[in-house]
Amino acid sequence: MEKLFSNPRQDGAVCFSDISPNGQLRLLDLSFGRIAFGFGLIPVVAAPFIVWLHQIDRDARAFWAWASIFTLVALAVRLLFRRYRRDGAQLGAERAMHHWLRKVHALALLYGFSLSVPVMIMCSGDYPFEFAMLFLVTCASIVAGNATHQSPILSAFQRFFAASWGVSTLLMPWVFPAHWPYVMPLTALYILSIYKHAVLVHRFFLQQIFLEEGYRAAKDLAEAALRAKNQFLTTASHDLRQPVHAMGFLIESISRRNRDLLLGPALQDLRQSVQSVTQMFNSLLDLSRIELGAQPVNLQTVALDPLMNDVATLFREEARVRQIELRVRTSAGKASVRADPLLLRQSMINLMQNALRYTQSGGVLMAARRRRDAWQFEVWDTGVGIAEDDQQRIYSPFFRPEHAWRIDNAGHGLGLAVVARCADLMGASQGLSSREGRGSRFWLRLPSARIEERRAVARDRDFAPAGRGEMLSGRCLVIDDEPQVRNAWQALLNSWGVETACAASANDALALLDAGFEPQAIFCDQRLRAGESGFELFQALLERCPDAAGAMISGEFDSTALAQAEQEGYLILHKPLDPEALYAVLSRLLPSNPLTGIAKKNAIA
Repeated sequence: MEKLFSNPRQDGAVCFSDISPNGQLRLLDLSFGRIAFGFGLIPVVAAPFIVWLHQIDRDARAFWAWASIFTLVALAVRLLFRRYRRDGAQLGAERAMHHWLRKVHALALLYGFSLSVPVMIMCSGDYPFEFAMLFLVTCASIVAGNATHQSPILSAFQRFFAASWGVSTLLMPWVFPAHWPYVMPLTALYILSIYKHAVLVHRFFLQQIFLEEGYRAAKDLAEAALRAKNQFLTTASHDLRQPVHAMGFLIESISRRNRDLLLGPALQDLRQSVQSVTQMFNSLLDLSRIELGAQPVNLQTVALDPLMNDVATLFREEARVRQIELRVRTSAGKASVRADPLLLRQSMINLMQNALRYTQSGGVLMAARRRRDAWQFEVWDTGVGIAEDDQQRIYSPFFRPEHAWRIDNAGHGLGLAVVARCADLMGASQGLSSREGRGSRFWLRLPSARIEERRAVARDRDFAPAGRGEMLSGRCLVIDDEPQVRNAWQALLNSWGVETACAASANDALALLDAGFEPQAIFCDQRLRAGESGFELFQALLERCPDAAGAMISGEFDSTALAQAEQEGYLILHKPLDPEALYAVLSRLLPSNPLTGIAKKNAIA
């Protein structure tokens, strides 16, 4: 196909063959569209000249025939153009290009010939000089327009140009017998200037298509790499969560057994550190799910104050070490909003990280403020602030102001972009106000929860389980294929007074039941190394033990089996599991708690 184009490729220039078939078809579409439009203009161009001829009592039959014939041709070309559009959608770019390029060449030649026909007519008759000159100027303007809009396919314009202006130039001695020595050099000079313009426009179109395709290819490559990274994190989340899951249980078990008062603060700090690692790890995986588009948006009533205190706990130690005052101004329990708790928490964490990163002295304030029928979560800082020119771009991915790089080069400009994405998913709004050198205020505005929703949350809190200081009793069966995790389960549950049996597979679990172990609580991992389905095993165990209840435990979020289990009403707990959450579940499942006897599919509402 490149041989059909006569323009040579220069150093650094883009050639037609560098463009993809889709890009080539887009260029052909532009040229063909201009040709179809040009044929439709012929009756409009012919009308004033025909009227002029009638006014000066000249024979206009030849011009009438020209206008009539090419009006019919224009209608036929319009039908061809519609057929071309259908073929472009049905045949694919490469086949459509191969099928239609030569047809467009032929139509371009015919279109050019249609403009030279009146010049031929004027060669054989006595037409006024002004009449002939006006038509020549009109033809020149049409050629100039086509040099811009038909040149995406330069070979089509070349055929049009040769058949229209080239033929007309050769006929100048017959059209202007007394003036052709002056007119013909001007028309020849016009050939050079217009063709040069057409070549430049053609190169411009090629360059734009080439750059657009390069941008799309780079964007697709970057998005594919991001999806691959996120897919890896999501797929590997089970294995990545296992050691963190076991670590939390072991630390809790050690804390329960510790009798050395001097070790108490160190163990508490260690517990806090593991909780922070767990929260950050969960945030990383949650972010990957958001980027993958796999994060379901679960709008529900969320109390702002506990969430704010939880986020403040994550950053309080960092603020203390850096001697930055961290303050929290809650709503005294009044703020309840409609939001997704995971997305809202991720947004709060990102705003706090951003504030602390760019605050070198002074303080950071988290606050909840009432705004009519909404609540506004705000983060104030006394940091470097943001220039007014940068404030419009601060939520864009990978954008960081110049001063941000001088303070901390560890960021990548994604934190605030994630906040904007989370806000969009929740139907919330976000914004900022800032003064360079004085500090910034970032905010999220969320709709307030209805009164009945707030009452429902309050009722749920009335049934909070007893503290972990109380010993439990009862029997628990745990199925997990990781020895490290089974040991952690055993140590933690024994420290709570629960008789625990652990199994690595379905055969081991069933063997324990055959040996006489009667569990009252069952926890089963979803992914077992032997290829067994944890959910199917869990159902089989509950059928064998009708008085038992329990939950599925998994490090995955996108498992089909887990989705089915959740739809059927089974309790799903995700690794790494917080010991406090596990204690709350056990306190409801085991007979030492007054809530004994809850149905196994609805152990926790």
